[in-house]
Amino acid sequence: MEGARDRTRVDAPLKVAGLAPYADEHVQEGALHLAPVLATVALGRITRIDDEAARAVPGVRLVLTHENAPRIAPTLPTLTVLRRSRVRYRGEIVAAVVADSAEQARYAASLLRVDYAPEQAATRPDPEGEDVRELRRVMAIYPGRYRDGDVDGALAGATHRVEGTYTTPTNHHHPIEPHAVTALWHHGAGRLSGPRTTRLTLWDTNQGVIAPQGVIAGAFGLLPTQVEVVSPYIGGSFGTKGVPHPHTMATVMAAKLLPGHPVKVALTRPQMSAGTGYRPPTTQRVALAADADGRLTAIDHQVYAPVSRVIPWMDPTAGPTLSMYASSTRRTAYRTQDLDIAPGTFMRAPGEYTGMFALETAMDELAHATGVDPVELRLRNEPGADPESGRPWSSRHVTTCLTEGARIFGFEQQRRRRREGEWWIGQGVAAASFPQMSMGPSLARVTFADERYVVSMQASDIGTGARTVLAQIAAQALGVPEDAVDARIGTTDAPAAIIAGGSTGTFGWGSAVVEAAHAFRTEHGEHPEEGATARARTRMPQGVRGVTRMAFGAHFAEVAVSEVSGKVRVRRMYGHFDGGRIMNPRTARSQFIGGMTMGISGALFEESYRDPRFGHVVNGDLAGYHVAAHADVVDLEVGWVGEPDPWMGATGAKGIGEVGIVGVPAAIGNAVFDATGVRLRELPFTPGRVLEAWEAAEGRGA
Repeated sequence: MEGARDRTRVDAPLKVAGLAPYADEHVQEGALHLAPVLATVALGRITRIDDEAARAVPGVRLVLTHENAPRIAPTLPTLTVLRRSRVRYRGEIVAAVVADSAEQARYAASLLRVDYAPEQAATRPDPEGEDVRELRRVMAIYPGRYRDGDVDGALAGATHRVEGTYTTPTNHHHPIEPHAVTALWHHGAGRLSGPRTTRLTLWDTNQGVIAPQGVIAGAFGLLPTQVEVVSPYIGGSFGTKGVPHPHTMATVMAAKLLPGHPVKVALTRPQMSAGTGYRPPTTQRVALAADADGRLTAIDHQVYAPVSRVIPWMDPTAGPTLSMYASSTRRTAYRTQDLDIAPGTFMRAPGEYTGMFALETAMDELAHATGVDPVELRLRNEPGADPESGRPWSSRHVTTCLTEGARIFGFEQQRRRRREGEWWIGQGVAAASFPQMSMGPSLARVTFADERYVVSMQASDIGTGARTVLAQIAAQALGVPEDAVDARIGTTDAPAAIIAGGSTGTFGWGSAVVEAAHAFRTEHGEHPEEGATARARTRMPQGVRGVTRMAFGAHFAEVAVSEVSGKVRVRRMYGHFDGGRIMNPRTARSQFIGGMTMGISGALFEESYRDPRFGHVVNGDLAGYHVAAHADVVDLEVGWVGEPDPWMGATGAKGIGEVGIVGVPAAIGNAVFDATGVRLRELPFTPGRVLEAWEAAEGRGA
């Protein structure tokens, strides 16, 4: 399969015109509005709910509490809301008000009086606390402890050794479209002709309709086919919409008590920060040892992160350390602490984003300790095979990303401390990687109708351009013009498919589309009849488990640092990537640029502050949580290798949605060091932290 041509996104005209309906914009006659009520204690028990004033508000249809909520079957711990009087974290949904308008619902919710019997809650993380425990597994996939060789001995006898503590904060996703859902239970003749007829419809914003369909069906005793989920357009996610959250469950409960009435909710930013997941904070200890030539002899990566008692979500932060560089010894370990806080979840490049910040900053420190150019240091430590498993790479072009990227960017790191007025100028580099995991097979269907080809599957376009690219893949496989193919996605009446997550969409869904197109041609030939159809599933090459599949990249940054304010400005940035075959240059560039923009935002601004006394996020809105704006992102450009990976299925494409963010904070931090001599090991690089570190360095005579 050849790479597809550069094509404008097919959904762009509708979105620009405001005609693409998002979850809260599907017009349903007689829709009611739900306003959640959140717990104001971190741990305890509800002793009394006074709803008299709330019920007296005109337009109120229902006050939903644990006393009248429908019973549900056991489900995900995060979704067991309104089942009992127990409060597990501050911000948990303890009640909800449904009214004719959103304003009435919110006002009535503000009048609801909830009394608690608070209990002593553990909300303050402490990496040295007595209750810190070691993990055996992370995400049930990765080893909690890994050791290869005598790490301590290699560190003790090293010619060069660097070590440091690196910290990353809590981050929240904040997609442009907030979490929203509308639920409608169907009753009466015409919709209940049999047990498999749809009984519940959800208009939802998610990363894949299969997740809410399965979870909600199981909780309410329905068959999956009795739950219809409609999600044609999604306004971003970054991981927060990968699984259903408590507000979805509360809305379905309320709609069940109000049959025939659609019930809808669109969360506010503070409500999203309270209960729809986040990137957990980390404290990481990294030690590197190298010989006189800068070749690694030991890598030690220790990770601490607090987790919620509800679901102990922890990112595989040390994962990339096991496979990025060659070393004769390696060790990783995870420690955690159970707290009475809301659960975290996956956020763009979960683990790689935080882990590679620590590893790539440490590599820069090693480069300066050894006197080896930072690009050359990485080249000297290129592994011939996966260091963790010993398996060969499906493809690995890190060397090209580093050398070609350095050439295009004009990378020159010589610590010249160039100055322009109050601004000190520097450059930095960091490598990036992201595993190409399998999340299971997907199904695709190709149908010929009205002289057009329609490819259908439960894929989700969360802003990546999937709708456009899937149609392109189908057109090429069918041998027809691209404008003769439509993609129908985001609905449960299409063939089942994996969610949009883990950078698996293009190669996972795309393989199924190619197989379905080939099946269609085999069954119906070049001149199909009206209604002709064929379907097939994802097919990966035999022996794929015998290779390690990863996407790679290299980030180059130039920054200016003010000696007056401590402000860091990213003046320009370039990324060069190994993403396999590029299916659409336009959408690929958008993904890479988007990842780099998000990385700049995380490096310079994003930090959620959790009050250690009460366990809640105090800056849970876009006024207190700054996301990079146009003025913060000036000159970004990307390039890629473009060589197909034969082990990635029919498309030869690797996932690119996450690798673009991975090395950005380290590249920026390394550039700050190049400019100022100040080493920053804590994200984000705020002016206060920069000035504090600068003053400390000057005090030591740096």
